[in-house]
Amino acid sequence: MPPLNTSHPSPVTFSLMGIPGLEHLHVWIGIPFCSMYVVAVVGNMTILAVVRAERSLHEPMFLFLCMLSVTDLVLSTSTLPRMLCLFWLGAHDIAFDACLTQMFFIHSFTTMESGFFLTMAIDRYVAICYPLRHNTILTHTRITIMGIIVVIRGVAFFSPHPILLKQLPYCRTRTIAHTYCEFMAVLKLACVDTGATSHYSLSVASIIGSCDAILTAISYVFILRSVFRLPSREAGCKALGTCGSHVCVILVFYSTTGFSIFTHRFGKNIPAHIHIFIANMYLLVPPFLNPIVYGVRTKKIREHVIKALSVKVA
Repeated sequence: MPPLNTSHPSPVTFSLMGIPGLEHLHVWIGIPFCSMYVVAVVGNMTILAVVRAERSLHEPMFLFLCMLSVTDLVLSTSTLPRMLCLFWLGAHDIAFDACLTQMFFIHSFTTMESGFFLTMAIDRYVAICYPLRHNTILTHTRITIMGIIVVIRGVAFFSPHPILLKQLPYCRTRTIAHTYCEFMAVLKLACVDTGATSHYSLSVASIIGSCDAILTAISYVFILRSVFRLPSREAGCKALGTCGSHVCVILVFYSTTGFSIFTHRFGKNIPAHIHIFIANMYLLVPPFLNPIVYGVRTKKIREHVIKALSVKVA
């Protein structure tokens, strides 16, 4: 850990640059970003409300979906409103403590998102490969334990990040070349050697992301193997379509997250605006797509939403 240098105290505020080279397009970029945020909030809140109201939906799949929805709401709300203020109102300054708080929420809840993708893949594996034992294997107690483990892992591994940054001296520019307070972007502003801190952050993110992605992929390999063995062609196609949409969302999340992580380590020649734009995607796209893929395409949730809307209209 770099030594504390008291001659350069922590700054009171930082300044978020936005997307370098695309500042003239910030207003227009904010429009689709805002639309995705509105869909994410409405969609995830609807899922939580429907599952809470309908006891018949208190099943493993929907309980894990609720955990994912809460994670999506926190992840998108910790970034999008502040980002839109930057794009539309030109509010570049952010308090140092607020910056560290945002960073903690972004990195810890991104890790939780990855963990809940894995738990949902495990749920689908048990549901398709062991349908008669699904509810006995994934009891409410085990679901709760799995959820707690995912949350504790996200908090434990990324709580040191703001603490480490709080101790560093900053004697360079206060401008963060990003749309939000990302750990590596803030770390570059320190005026001491931060090699060990950088390696710690990238290693933790790489190991957690790789393990989750590999285990999720293994779960879906077993799922696909079971799907292709189904005697009914119609049931097989239906299951394949559902799994296909799930895999697409997961691929978007891990591909954009992986791109951001490895760009910090190896992609020195990648233009900053491309890196930052894609880094925004793993915070925006999954919370936007998850309610559509896991909610609208899920028959039980769709039927309850239509039923609730019909009652209100009547």
